[in-house]
Amino acid sequence: MKKVICNENHFQNCCYDYRKGESMKEFGYEKQYDVIVAGGGVSGTVAAIAAGRLGADVLILEEGAYLGGALTGCGVGPMMTFHAGEKQVIRGIMEEIVERLKTDGYSTGHIYDTMQYISYLTPFNSEGLKVVLDEMTAEAGCTVLFHTFIGAAVCGEGKIESLTVCNKDGIHSVSARVYIDGTGDGDVAAFAGAPMTKGRESDGAAQPMTMNMKYLNVDTEAIKEHIRTHIADFSRHQGNEELMDTVSRFSFCGFQDEFREARERGELEIRREDVLCFETDRPGEYIVNTTRIIGHDAVNAASLSDAEVTGRRQCRQLDRFLRRHVPGFQNAVLEFTGPRVGVRGSRQLSGKYTLTAEDILERRSFDSVIAHSAYPIDIHNPKGVGTDSRFLSEKGTYYSIPYETLYCEEIKNLLAAGRCISASFEAQAAIRTTPTAGALGHAAGVAAALAAKGDGDVSKVSRKELQKRLKEQGAYLDL
Repeated sequence: MKKVICNENHFQNCCYDYRKGESMKEFGYEKQYDVIVAGGGVSGTVAAIAAGRLGADVLILEEGAYLGGALTGCGVGPMMTFHAGEKQVIRGIMEEIVERLKTDGYSTGHIYDTMQYISYLTPFNSEGLKVVLDEMTAEAGCTVLFHTFIGAAVCGEGKIESLTVCNKDGIHSVSARVYIDGTGDGDVAAFAGAPMTKGRESDGAAQPMTMNMKYLNVDTEAIKEHIRTHIADFSRHQGNEELMDTVSRFSFCGFQDEFREARERGELEIRREDVLCFETDRPGEYIVNTTRIIGHDAVNAASLSDAEVTGRRQCRQLDRFLRRHVPGFQNAVLEFTGPRVGVRGSRQLSGKYTLTAEDILERRSFDSVIAHSAYPIDIHNPKGVGTDSRFLSEKGTYYSIPYETLYCEEIKNLLAAGRCISASFEAQAAIRTTPTAGALGHAAGVAAALAAKGDGDVSKVSRKELQKRLKEQGAYLDL
């Protein structure tokens, strides 16, 4: 990568076109961008693409080595869900990503959930997703800095003036007219002094973290046969048995008795009630989403570090359990754990409006709607065993999320995207999953580009113009 020395402390790095191996455009710390996106997870990446397509000069800051966040860095999958029953309510850039993955052979596309917890889910190849997101951000003209951590936000007169970052170049400042917090944990918002909440309103407890595992060479037919002959033990599959034979990729949940007995024998410390597994786009490759890391804080460095150790220990216990008690795993190959622990929730912005469980369950409509979702309120017990899932009362219905959940009045040029938007503990448990987070990022990116053309105040963005631009970029909005 070419480096041109500017002075003693600053230099320019050329960004890279991943498709052609050609340098694209120059980067400089002294430059002011239109939009800086903190965090290259799904919400941040989609936000950057959306803003870039509207002509904004966009910089993405990502602490890892690739885009995709939990999907590429935590082993999370599949994407759940783009649909409300048979109706697809999340489209736009998120759907473009799926179509690109399908075209490149990295995804089956949307398929029925064999457990019918939701109607459709979307398996994908995480390595392919890395490349697709590289390509799409490059095509939108975005600049990406990997291996870059954000340590502080410098503010004045109710606006962020710059972010302090640390990477291989040392410690520098970067600035923009508008900032998007796509960190998941609300790091930029918190550093800027925005009002925040953390965890459950009653006691501050967060949903448990999970370290996922990924296996190759799992015998799917052995699992299916066991479920067929023990269907009384698999409540999520009762009434859905035909899907085991008609859907191209398999997901399953169960083995409660075996799990409980292993915990009673001291073989498992995992305070969970069952085993949850999802087949990826590759036949016989499964994500195991089963560990449960209780009582840790995702925004405390020491606690987060201990969560990684705890997660790996639980994965080792779970690996032994799967080989002993779950048909199909005896000869499976453990591909990886992690690579880092997955976080369901931590800080939330206290925004102009806070989305609530009532908004979701009552399917409240908003004039300023910027996204829809049908994923249920899905709370993993912060204290241990148990999962509280609350579905909409009428299958196939969906809820709305207003623009005012993306910003606060205190910091004029800041937008949140993804799971750290302004939402109650229960509502956040519904909007935290991938397609919804991406739809929220799409709205934040369009809003940021529009605000950057003015004085940077995100509250002044015309809701009608925002909705119009989102629909022009393919988003679904029920207006």
